[in-house]
This record gives sequence, C-alpha cells and structure tokens, in this order.
Amino acid sequence: MAHIRLLVRPLAAVTALSAGLVLLTGCGDGSGTSGASGRAASGPVVVATSTWEAALAKAAGAKNVTSIVPASIRHAPDYDLKPSDLTAVAGADYVLYASFEPWAGRIKEAAGSKAKLVEVNLDNTPAAAKAEVTKLGAKFGTERAAAKWNARFTTEWNALAQQVKATWPGGKAPAVAAQMFTTWAAKLAGAKTVGTYGPEAVTPAQLSALSAKKPQYVLENANMSAGTVLPGSGAKQLDIVNYPGKDLDLLAVYRKAAGQMEKAFSGS
Repeated sequence: MAHIRLLVRPLAAVTALSAGLVLLTGCGDGSGTSGASGRAASGPVVVATSTWEAALAKAAGAKNVTSIVPASIRHAPDYDLKPSDLTAVAGADYVLYASFEPWAGRIKEAAGSKAKLVEVNLDNTPAAAKAEVTKLGAKFGTERAAAKWNARFTTEWNALAQQVKATWPGGKAPAVAAQMFTTWAAKLAGAKTVGTYGPEAVTPAQLSALSAKKPQYVLENANMSAGTVLPGSGAKQLDIVNYPGKDLDLLAVYRKAAGQMEKAFSGS
C-alpha cells in the first residue's frame, strides 16, 4: 500500500448535507420495518461504514445490516458521503466503523442519530475475526448465532488450509512477501513469510531488502494496492481482497484467497 488516504469533510459540510433530511428521518428507520414491533422481529438496525464491518455484524447474528460504502469501492476511506447515507444512519441502533474511517462519527453527529457508535477491528486473522464476532454478538444479544458462526469459521479455515497445502510447489511451503494486511492469507497457506511491507509507502531500500530474500510470491493488498511490488524479481504477485462483496459473506473472502493461492501454487 502506498498510503492511507482519508477524506474527512468539515462537520459544517456534512451537516449541510443533512439539512434537507429532517422530514425523511422522521418517516422510518431505514430498515424496511417500522416501529418497535419491526425492530423486535428483526433485531437491531445496524449500519456499517463498509462491507467489512457489515459482514462481521452479519456473522455475529445481526439480520438488519446495511453498509454505507458500496462493495464496488475498493478503498473505503476514499468514499464521498451522500445525503442518503445520513438518512440510513438516522434510523440505526448501531453504527460500526474502523479507526481509519474517522468520518463515521461525523456521519452520526450530522444525522442526529442516537445510535451507539462501535469501533471494529478490521483484521482477517482468525483470532481477530472471531473476537470481533463474539464482541458484536454480545452487543446485539445474538451470542448463540455468533458462536455458531465462529465454529463454522474454524471448520472452514482448517479445510481451506489443507486444500492450499496440498498444492505447495514441490510439496514445500512457499516463500512469500506479504503486505501487513494480507499476512492472514500467508497464514492460511501455511507459507513461509520471508518479509512484510506497508502499510506505509514502500521505500527503495525496503524493496531491495525484500527482493534479496527471494520470495516466490507476493501477497499484495488489492484494497490498497501499490501496483507491482517487486518488479523484475520473478516473484508472482497475488492481489488479495480483504473486503467482502455485497452479499456480506466474510467466509467468501477466505475462499477466494485460498482459490487464488491454490491456482498459483499448482502452476495452473
């Protein structure tokens, strides 16, 4: 990743967006249901800044979940807010955000929402993902659903790890260089991580040091891509995606990464 770019608008500008929403925010909770009976039936209304937080909420058992940043936006902090985003937040019980998305708090304030603001740790390593699902399940009152998902996750992770291991080149763990936010993929592959880089811009000296370690593969972060990381080194680069798609299926992220690595390791 070259750098993290945050688009933080002045509060006055965001408030201006909400000026015309007074009537809209009084018409419903933005969830497809209305009133206390609708909330009781579907659980809390959760609005997440991106599909990553939204997928964690869904995994934790929340049924009424939407994300502000569309799945088509690769780098969530680059998203430009719209008035409809404020409308969605105004009807939420919980607003989920990550620490590198500071405008989440401004969305909540501008929309006049009474939602509980929850900071989420976005990290696809197994321990971190399961910890966030457990935490959110406790907040939503969906502990059983969260525990069930965590058990499913463990089973699927182990199965994917075995599948990838079966494709190791020559039966040996491949040497990889990984961006800091894709080290979970190296772990899934059982690979030998010979070096990491980012999230800051990679310097020529760092690139030289990484090349000297002769990684066979580079696991780049597709959501914060710096382009070709080790040009001319002979290392094959795989662009690993961290954010779930619009279906908010977090497990699909692991399946996709496993499939990419299986294909690369087997030479197909």
